Order: sequence, then C-alpha cells, then structure tokens
Amino acid sequence: MSTLSSPVLELRGISKSFPGVKALSGVALNLYPGEVHTLMGQNGAGKSTLIKVLTGVYTPDAGQILLEGTPIQPASTLEAQNLGISTVYQEVNLCPNLSVAENIFIGRYPRKLGRIDWRGMQQQATSLLERMQIRIDVTQPLARYPLAIQQMVAISRALLVSAKVLILDEPTSSLDEKEVELLFSVLRGLREQGMAILFVTHFLDQTYAISDRITVMRNGEREGEYACSELSRLELVNKMVGVPAGDTAAEPAAEPAAAAPSSAAAAPAEATLKLPAFLRALGLGRKGALAPMDIELRQGELLGLAGLLGSGRTEAARLLFGADRADSGTISIDGKDHNFNSPRDAIAAGIGFCSEDRKHEGAVLELSVRENLILALQARLGIMRAIPMKRQQQLAEDYVKALGIKTASIETPIGTLSGGNQQKVLLARWMATEPKMLILDEPTRGIDVRAKQEIMDYVTALCRKGMAILFISSELPEVLRCSDRIVVMRDRKAGGEYPRGALDETSVLHVIAAGDAHE
Repeated sequence: MSTLSSPVLELRGISKSFPGVKALSGVALNLYPGEVHTLMGQNGAGKSTLIKVLTGVYTPDAGQILLEGTPIQPASTLEAQNLGISTVYQEVNLCPNLSVAENIFIGRYPRKLGRIDWRGMQQQATSLLERMQIRIDVTQPLARYPLAIQQMVAISRALLVSAKVLILDEPTSSLDEKEVELLFSVLRGLREQGMAILFVTHFLDQTYAISDRITVMRNGEREGEYACSELSRLELVNKMVGVPAGDTAAEPAAEPAAAAPSSAAAAPAEATLKLPAFLRALGLGRKGALAPMDIELRQGELLGLAGLLGSGRTEAARLLFGADRADSGTISIDGKDHNFNSPRDAIAAGIGFCSEDRKHEGAVLELSVRENLILALQARLGIMRAIPMKRQQQLAEDYVKALGIKTASIETPIGTLSGGNQQKVLLARWMATEPKMLILDEPTRGIDVRAKQEIMDYVTALCRKGMAILFISSELPEVLRCSDRIVVMRDRKAGGEYPRGALDETSVLHVIAAGDAHE
C-alpha cells in the first residue's frame, strides 16, 4: 500500500438519483498511487453507478471528483480517458478479428508520412505488453488468445493513454484460477510502478489476494474504508450484508450435512431424505463460472442455494437448465442420463426456470399477460402445434385466479403490472408446462412484502404436492425459513451442504467466510 499522503483520485460526497431511486448518497473514496483499492458490496450497493460517475457516463447530482487535487467533471468516457482515468470492464470490449496491436491502438494508430506506421505500432504494442511481462505475437488476431490475455490487451490499451487511474470492473468473472493469477501478477507489477488501481469484485478470495485497502458499499452509501490486513473475511461479509458487529457469533458454523439438526427440525429433514431423487448432478462445472460440484434434488424437496452475489448460485442454475453449457459433469433425471444442450432439452425433461433477470430474460413487457403466460408451453410443443386461443385464455384465467394476479384483463400488457404481479405471471408460465422441477432464481427480488409471502406460500404448496424446487435468494432469512436443505456457495464453489435447522444467519456468514485466519 502506498505511503503517499495525497490521493491521486478523491471523491467527496458523491450523490446520484434516478426516478424513485437514490443510487448514491454522499459517497467518499480516496485512491492512492501504488495501491490496489477494492470496491465491494452486494447487488444494488451502488458500485456500478459509482464507476459510471467516475468514467463520465453519469453526471453526479452532488459532490466533487478531484484528480491529483484538481476538480474534474468528465462528461464522457472519452473525456475521462483523456484525463487519465481508464476502465477495463468484465466483458472485453475489443475486436477479436483484428490483431493484438490493432486492438491496442484502434482509433489512435501511429502515422508516418501520412500512413499508418504498422511496424512502429507493432513494436509499441510489444513493448506495452512486455511492461506487463506478457510476450505474445501482436500480429496475430486477438481471437486466437484466451480471455485472460484479451484482458491484458485491454489493460495495455488503457496504459497507452498514460492512465493515472486504472479501474477494473469485475475483470475476473469469466477467468479460471490460473488466468486470475496471471492478471494479478500484472496488477502487482503495475502497482509497483506506481499505478493507482480501483478493483471492483465480489470474490472474497481474490479481494484478499490482491487488495491493499477495501471500501465497502451498502445501499448506495459508503459503509467504511479499511486496510485489507486489518479486516477479517467474516467482518467484511458482515459489513456487506449489514449484520451488526455485536450479532456476529463467536463459534464457527456447524459441520456440513453430517451434523445433527435440532429435534424440531429433524422430522422434516429426515422426511425429505426418504423421498426419491429427481435430479442428480455429479461434478457439474464450467470453466471460469463454476467449480465442479454435486447437486441432488428430491421430489417434494426445496433445496436452497445461499451465498453472496457472484458465489456461483445463478451459474449452477443456468447449467442445470441448459442455458449455459457445462464442460464437466453429468446430469441424470429419474435415474436416466441427460445432456442439456439448450433450455428446450431441460424443459422436455420436466424442468422450469424463473430467471433473476425478470426484465431481460423473463417477461416480454410489450406482450399481454396471456401471451407471456403461454410462452414456455408453446416452446415445448413447438411452432407447428399452436395452442388454441380458447385454451390460452382458459390457462391465463385459471392462473390469474389461482395466484391472485392483479390485472385488469389477461390481455393487459405485462409491462404495466407491478413487479410482484409480473413475477406471478412468470411463475404461472412454468406451472402451465406441468414441470417436475422448478428453478427459482431470486423470485421475490424487488417486490413488496405481501407479494413475497403470496409467492412463497404458493411455492411451498407446490413442494408439498411433490415438486422439486431449487430456490435461490440473497435474503438469508427467506432461504433458511423455506429450505429443507441448504447448499452454501462461495467464490464459485460449494462451501457445504446443511439440513434444515443446522444453520442460522450468522453461521451462514461463517461458511461464506470459511478459511479466515482471524477466526
């Protein structure tokens, strides 16, 4: 960590609001030369908004940004870059068909006698990469190199403009362990050269591997700024989720599955153990997304996945549904092996999936309640077997009544409904396919308390009727209250499996922060 007294970048009282939402409130941050400063917080904490303010995408409503002591007001990403603030995003924004050198210099090609100086460009590109101890053929197309090298090329492009501040926004989300270590080796080298680095991540292990200081954000505010060496993992998790220090348990979490639950919880847990298995996944994984893990889900059981944002919960759900292709492991349904090449295969096997991204992967806002409701069933039947209009209307009317969906008509555009009612329509969509298993990824996020309770009551009733349910939620009390078993995820791995009653909110946090030397 830098010992310099003057920050290269200083944020004072940054606030930003959108209609109905206070995204940032009085946020402060100091970034010093020769340090890696990590920004952490749960989904909705304000990290992305803060980065967009820093890089000129948003103009703050209040507050001040100072670069080397001088107030700045970047009005665009280009202006921020010209000032010396460069950003590398999670998704590499480069051109894979162009050469490495062309990607580094695109838009800024060096010229000689009125023409592009190809030789000079290639020499400079090689020199920039060697500064980061990366030695590759810069004349080759970028697509020939792995994602980690593409990240280095993006960083080299940022360094080309004499960046004073390098912002890395979730750069490791798609990298495996070896690629992460390569990136961190580069960052350590840049830190030694005096670069000020702001690192945005949700991975605990990576935070402690690279950080000098940590700023924690929660609900659009800065919770605090800490030296990495003085903040334990458990304390960090507590601060991210808002658990008061006095509520932190002194004892570690119970042992996985083998630990005996309390007598009150033992009966339902033991009952589900006797149910037949519907789905078994062994060694299921995807490079850069999820370490190989085992999942078993029984008929009439609700299995909860708990963990922080980025812990691997959604990645596991998408692999089970065929939305992403697994590169390791096997899946069996009712004892028969399946290879899910697409969601259609999973639907055919009796699996439904309510995505956490309701607006982009769930509801088609311009379509009516009826049209949204029959989408999955129509997809399963195929375009050659259109569902008769009377059948569509009857399904829609039945589920509107069964789930208490508040809408003027089944022909009302779903985009005009409240979030809770939209979620009920999406749940009805999958119920219309008569699934044997339902994956619910954050089904109650962003909806009111009454709608939450109605949805969870309905889900619990489905479970009692024999449906297998995989339930993902960031709200720990909800997961603990509803689940027959819980798998705790951390850093894209399964941290342990626990029966009902073996965990409480505090012990879940201990599992998430496992391996902390301070405990």
